[in-house]
Amino acid sequence: MSRVKLTCLVDNSVRTRSKLWGEHGLAFLIETAAGLILWDTGTSGTVLLHNLATLNVDPADLAAVVVSHGHQDHTGGLPALISRVRPSLPLYGHPALFDERFSRHQDRLTSVGSPLSPPELASHGVVLRLSAESQPVAPGVWTSGAIAPRPEPEGRSAGHVIRGAGEWVPDPYRDDMALVLELPAGLALICGCCHAGLLNTVRYVEQAFGNEIVVIAGGTHLAAAGDDQLAHVGQALAAMPSLRGIWLNHCSGEKTVDRLRRVLGDEKVHHLPAGSVLDLDLPVPAETNSYGGL
Repeated sequence: MSRVKLTCLVDNSVRTRSKLWGEHGLAFLIETAAGLILWDTGTSGTVLLHNLATLNVDPADLAAVVVSHGHQDHTGGLPALISRVRPSLPLYGHPALFDERFSRHQDRLTSVGSPLSPPELASHGVVLRLSAESQPVAPGVWTSGAIAPRPEPEGRSAGHVIRGAGEWVPDPYRDDMALVLELPAGLALICGCCHAGLLNTVRYVEQAFGNEIVVIAGGTHLAAAGDDQLAHVGQALAAMPSLRGIWLNHCSGEKTVDRLRRVLGDEKVHHLPAGSVLDLDLPVPAETNSYGGL
C-alpha cells in the first residue's frame, strides 16, 4: 500500500502548542490513498468535532469509522458525528460492540457502553459491518478480528462488569479488537485499549496476518500494571526483531513509557498525545520514519 499518515485526534494529553483539545478518550485519523478512516471517536462530540475542524477535516469526507470496543471513551463522539457523515458510511466493529457495559465503584453502577444503539445508527444511514472475523476496511487496512487465545494478562479494570445470570460478572471484553495496517516493512498495530492484552494482541495479529509487527501505536491499558508485568512486556517486545517503534497514549500510563524506554531505548518508545502525526510509509531503513505534530 502507499503512504499512510496517522494523526492522534483525541487523547488524554495534547501536544505542546497544538490547537487540538484533549479529554480522557481516544481517536485516530488515518489518511490512506483510499480515503480517511476514523479509528474510535473519543468521549465527546465537542472535542471530536473541534479537533476535526481544527485539522480542516469535514466528517462527510470520512470513508469509514472503525471502533475498537464499546466503552464510552471510544464511542462517545458517535452521536455528534453521525448527523454529519455521508450516507451509507460503514462502521466496523465486533458483534458485541453495543452490548451494555458498566463500571462498578463500591455499590454504584455507571453505564460506560456506547451512547447509541444499532437501530439509532441505522436510522442515520450508518451501515454496520460487525464481525468477529478480520474485515478489510480499505486496501491494506484491516480489523484484527476477535483476539484469541489470551494466555498473557489482559488489560483489565476491576470495576468493569456486565450482567450475568442473576449477578454482575467481570467484563470479558469480547469486543476488543485492533486495527492492522499492511506496510512495506511489515504491520502497524493500532490499539484502542488492548483490553485483550497487548502481548495477546501482538501474537494473535502476527500469526493471523502472517507477518511481523513493525509499529505499535495507541492505548495498551498498562497504566495500572505492576513492575513485574511491565518487565515481562518489555522483554517480550525487545525480543521482536522487527519492531521499529512504539507510540503510546490514553490508558498506557507514563510509568509504562518510562519502563519500556529502559528496556527498548528512548529512540523506540514515545508518547503519542493529540496533535501528533506519524508517517507510516516505513520503507527500509527505518531511519526514514518521520514524526511531527499539529
